[in-house]
Amino acid sequence: MKTLLLDLVLWSLLFQPRWLYLTSQVSQNCHNGSYEISVLMMDNSAFAEPLENVEDAVNEGLEIVRGRLQNAGLNVTVNASFMYSDGLIHNSGDCRSSTCEGLDLLRKISNAKRMGCVLMGPSCTYSTFQMYLDTELSYPMISAGSFGLSCDYKETLTRLMSPARKLTYFLVNFWKTNDLPFKTYSWSTSYVYKNGTESEDCFWYLNALEASVSYFSHELSFKLVLRQDKEFQDILMDHNRKSNVIVMCGGPEFLYKLKGDRAVAEDIVIILVDLFNDQYFEDNVTAPDYMKNVLVLTRSPGNSLLNSSFSRNLSPTKRDFALAYLNGILLFGHMLKIFLENGENITTPKFAHAFRNLTFEGYDGPVTLDDWGDVDSTMVLLYTSVDTKKYKVLLTYDTHVNQTHPVDMSPTFTWKNSKLPNDITDRGPQILMIAVFTLTGAVVLLLLVALLMLRKYKKDYELRQKKWSHIPPENIFPLETNETNHVSLKIDDDKRRDTIQRLRQCKYDKKRVILKDLKHNDGNFTEKQKIELNKLLQIDYYNLTKFYGTVKLDTMIFGVIEYCERGSLREVLNDTISYPDGTFMDWEFKISVLYDIAKGMSYLHSSKTEVHGRLKSTNCVVDSRMVVKITDFGCNSILPPKKDLWTAPEHLRQANVSQKGDVYSYGIIAQEIILRKETFYTSSCRDRNEKIFRVENSNGMKPFRPDLFLETAEEKELEVYLLVKSCWEEDPEKRPDFKKIETTLAKIFGLFHDQKNESYMDTLIRRLQLYSRNLEHLVEERTQLYKAERDRADRLNFMLLPRLVVKSLKEKGFVEPELYEEVTIYFSDIVGFTTICKYSTPMEVVDMLNDIYKSFDHIVDHHDVYKVETIGDAYMVASGLPKRNGNRHAIDIAKMALEILSFMGTFELEHLPGLPIWIRIGVHSGPCAAGVVGIKMPRYCLFGDTVNTASRMESTGLPLRIHVSGSTIAILKRTECQFLYEVRGETYLKGRGNETTYWLTGMKDQKFNLPTPPTVENQQRLQAEFSDMIANSLQKRQAAGIRSQKPRRVASYKKGTLEYLQLNTTDKESTYF
Repeated sequence: MKTLLLDLVLWSLLFQPRWLYLTSQVSQNCHNGSYEISVLMMDNSAFAEPLENVEDAVNEGLEIVRGRLQNAGLNVTVNASFMYSDGLIHNSGDCRSSTCEGLDLLRKISNAKRMGCVLMGPSCTYSTFQMYLDTELSYPMISAGSFGLSCDYKETLTRLMSPARKLTYFLVNFWKTNDLPFKTYSWSTSYVYKNGTESEDCFWYLNALEASVSYFSHELSFKLVLRQDKEFQDILMDHNRKSNVIVMCGGPEFLYKLKGDRAVAEDIVIILVDLFNDQYFEDNVTAPDYMKNVLVLTRSPGNSLLNSSFSRNLSPTKRDFALAYLNGILLFGHMLKIFLENGENITTPKFAHAFRNLTFEGYDGPVTLDDWGDVDSTMVLLYTSVDTKKYKVLLTYDTHVNQTHPVDMSPTFTWKNSKLPNDITDRGPQILMIAVFTLTGAVVLLLLVALLMLRKYKKDYELRQKKWSHIPPENIFPLETNETNHVSLKIDDDKRRDTIQRLRQCKYDKKRVILKDLKHNDGNFTEKQKIELNKLLQIDYYNLTKFYGTVKLDTMIFGVIEYCERGSLREVLNDTISYPDGTFMDWEFKISVLYDIAKGMSYLHSSKTEVHGRLKSTNCVVDSRMVVKITDFGCNSILPPKKDLWTAPEHLRQANVSQKGDVYSYGIIAQEIILRKETFYTSSCRDRNEKIFRVENSNGMKPFRPDLFLETAEEKELEVYLLVKSCWEEDPEKRPDFKKIETTLAKIFGLFHDQKNESYMDTLIRRLQLYSRNLEHLVEERTQLYKAERDRADRLNFMLLPRLVVKSLKEKGFVEPELYEEVTIYFSDIVGFTTICKYSTPMEVVDMLNDIYKSFDHIVDHHDVYKVETIGDAYMVASGLPKRNGNRHAIDIAKMALEILSFMGTFELEHLPGLPIWIRIGVHSGPCAAGVVGIKMPRYCLFGDTVNTASRMESTGLPLRIHVSGSTIAILKRTECQFLYEVRGETYLKGRGNETTYWLTGMKDQKFNLPTPPTVENQQRLQAEFSDMIANSLQKRQAAGIRSQKPRRVASYKKGTLEYLQLNTTDKESTYF
């Protein structure tokens, strides 16, 4: 069994990720009056059924459905597609070899786009479980089988043969019954015979009885599984057996082959589970002698299939299997008819979840499904009459209402007095002996009670006389680093101020301790409170924090409690960085945390304190060795409990504390640990007060509890999930105690590591090793985050300052000002910018400059130049600094100016259509000084006459012209690049006088699509022409209905993000501030 489950998990992890989310393909074969059922035809069925018989059952069901729909006036087509598995991959065998077969068939259907409205099959538990584990089925599946507990509570699965869960309910009900004439004892023990060779249904029925966390195991005080034939045979006459009841599964022939003619003790009762066999009800059947000690559990007989065309040659078991397939077709027809009559779409999730909590007309009568889509039926318990040698009905059990109905009140049993014996050997002495023992026991009990009361009174008197440990204030020292250091324990995740409990850290006896406010002003404790405080002093256990005593500081009384370095368990669960799921907070650690809490609570309940009363995740703390300890226990008379998310429903209704209430609180903490979500997490409700109200006021409805995803749990995890659910049962008596919880978790923890006996030190060492590995991972992750932030800061600095300047600032902390012998400086501005602004909104001006200068920046990036600044419509670029580049500075500036001018010839304004944008460009070369100016928002500034002259070159230029000084032309002539230029003539430059200047018009070996500059030379005529252009543009905008846009945050989405927003773009989301 373990090997098969391991293979299943490995196959799921390595080869079958969650690759299907099947919703989109349903509609292809499920619409326009044509509806198809996909039937999975697998040789590895729950019953060795020929596939042609399954086809016959399905086809007969289709004929019935078609007739019913036609009688209802629904003219639709209903068909079935039979999908066979690949025999080359999956060989025929029992169900345990079909783990992946159903999943492969599902993929085959999906790839072939033949998905119908509903799936029929598979019948094997292994296949069904794997399909739900590795896919997200969003449409209904109907199964003739899938008996195992792992297939319970699937939202879209319907099972038409009695699942194992129904069997466990009956057995527990029957075991507890003690008020019938033929059964006067409640049973609490049993043997279970299971040798692993059973049929599919028997295998999962017995597996449910074997599981340690099942309902059956939970209710029994003793249960032992017999796996060998000899073990079963020896029990039949063993006088030292621990139970008289043996549960097994199979038919009479199987029992005879196992038991033979061996003698059986007279008080042995064998429960033979044989649900799918109606031969016991045939008239000519006589019960053999070896069946006299046997009670047979079967179902009510049905004979509707005896005359069916496909069932004449089938065994009774196979007839039930065929009937399930036939009823599955009728169920689909029933739901299809309802949805079509209501005009609803059957491809919606509502249809997928509708196959439950209903009754439909099956082949041989009404069929009822429960809230989880499992079929309800009437089970029958038969006995062998010693008079007639016939099978007779003893009682019936209705699985729908979970009630037993006796039929034969005076059965002719083989057992003594025609009554079922007790389940414990050698019980039932004579009445006189009972009276003697009862009287003796009563006397002894009274003496014992009197002795205990006297002893308790004496101890309480001693405790009242004894002074608990009251620590002098001078023995409490503040921490050296901070005398008022505090630790915050968050009570829940809503971070409200009134849910923060402030605790002080101090030192006592050279140990760090926590001071807990006891809400007591004068220190005059009552007698009951003194007893509680003295009990706390006596507790010393490694999963409980140590209580050292009380101390009075100022006017407040504090409890002095052991300090744990890592804080509360709630804080550890919230810290996903220090304790990530993948490398640290795995299932091993979660189970060990649950085990630590269970051990601490088990010890606390067996101590004199007896009950915690305020158990919650914030009262569980973690020390430096990753050991979980429980704190804040006891003192219930000093600190009365309050209503909270961890409080049991019975204590919400009436304030009190109890051990069963602690078990409920433990279940809530366990859900926090397993899911690692907020306290009492549920997707249906997020408000804390509403959660408390709904838990307190169930009003006969299903109790409100947090989410626990059983359907996605794996085999080992399922036991933990079921244990947690049992802890928050509405009835306190149904909750396990902490001894049982501790034992169950120890067994689960052992199975997790393939070892059942692991010392505390082994567990501790493994935890510390795991934490060490997590620290290495955390250091590496933080290093990567640091590198990403450093690179981000560098990129930001490089956009503000030259690369060499940034490097100097990082290495030296300052930048030396420097004189450059020869640089080239570029200036440009927009002609008529003030006039354009007059006819534009502020946001339109911002959009215009942003669109222009983004394009300029893109051009700058392709040249060895440095963008100095933009001021309004002015754009300044320099080359040859801070990195000297020979004569390249003039070449790069000249090429850049030509590309910018070429771009401006194609640029158009969106809000002023048809208006060309003119720019003036000026270029000059010469010496220059440069350095970083300022500390806040530092700038790399240029100084010297060269800067002023370059600005004058721009201001004295003309629209759509590149105005170049003679010094720049001289440098260009020294290079191999053949630039084209025209002599402008003498130009007056302020501060320099008249100088010969030039127009740069292009390059000989490279073509630039430069715009044609205005032909007029007179400044007034240029202004007039530009004014006319603006007037024409405004007329065009008015004619086209273009209105000025209202200011908006970002007006240039079409052409990219604003320049200053580009600083926040990155490929890694983790590098955001």
